[in-house]
Amino acid sequence: MKKILFIDDNNELRMNTAEILELANYKVFTAANGKVGVETALKEKPDLVICDIMMPVLDGYGVLHTLQKNSATMNTPFIFLTAKTEKSDLRKGMEAGADDYIMKPFTGTELLNAVEGRLKKVELLRQHFSREEEDPEASTKINGANMLQELVDGRYTNKYKKKQVIYSEGNRPSKLFYIQKGKVKTFKTNEDGKELVVELFNQGDFLGYAALLEGTSYKETAEAMEETEVAIIPKEDFDELIHHNYEVVQTFIKLLAKNVREKEEHLVGLAYNSLRRKVATALLQLDEKYNSEGNQDFVINISRENLATIAGTATESLIRTLTDFKNERLVDLDHGSILLRNKYKLQTIVN
Repeated sequence: MKKILFIDDNNELRMNTAEILELANYKVFTAANGKVGVETALKEKPDLVICDIMMPVLDGYGVLHTLQKNSATMNTPFIFLTAKTEKSDLRKGMEAGADDYIMKPFTGTELLNAVEGRLKKVELLRQHFSREEEDPEASTKINGANMLQELVDGRYTNKYKKKQVIYSEGNRPSKLFYIQKGKVKTFKTNEDGKELVVELFNQGDFLGYAALLEGTSYKETAEAMEETEVAIIPKEDFDELIHHNYEVVQTFIKLLAKNVREKEEHLVGLAYNSLRRKVATALLQLDEKYNSEGNQDFVINISRENLATIAGTATESLIRTLTDFKNERLVDLDHGSILLRNKYKLQTIVN
């Protein structure tokens, strides 16, 4: 059972928080001020410390400083608890060595997400160093994937409704986005207001990294194609990881190269393909992107307008072509849903 030390001078908050953590199967120790908190930490050796900043006797900064000077507690994960919203106070805490912070007032879910996320990162690091001792080359192999996972774990999540914009063309990037649920498209708009879909994104994809890596504005607009949940990663955290982890840099370079190749193929197809080929290509592209498990009965749920922009054709032309495909028994249509009945024949149209 993981041990957590909670330090706060508010009796009610201390009792309520301890109860929440205990219900989540943690062994909880509490302290009403920083001095008692330090004494408890040295005695009980907790797996995690959550500490208020403003307290009598010894404030949170003093607690953190004292624990970091002691070899028994110097590597203990430390989360600041604060009602202050000024960036300078938060930055001061992080620069002092805190691993994370929770803003008051907080919900039980926010508390448990922060605790679970921090303990998970600690466990990943322990596994990393354990494997590194057994195999020095393992450090490079493990680091990239684990660091990317750590980058998204425990982040604040935004929820977007269908057709809601996530970021707009021309804006300066300040965040990296990670899609936890849903589908997203990026598109450019010409002077006549016509959309050209640039790229499609699915659950598990990063979004908006090209502008961050280039240090430029967004070159397209990102919009949710359905109800979508996105983890928000501050630019500063992304920059720090990029500058200190070669494996992560390689990962995003490969993503950029893949995106460039796909965009080139897409643009060439829009310029030279026939209408039937454009629509078949768009259907197979959606199946490849969103049917990762290769299910035979996978249904594409997408509006005709969105599908038309992906295919690069007028909506009316798309609808006529889909009707032809249905009559040829290549697809089944049910309101907004499309089932690919014969992928092989659709592929022969593309080729």
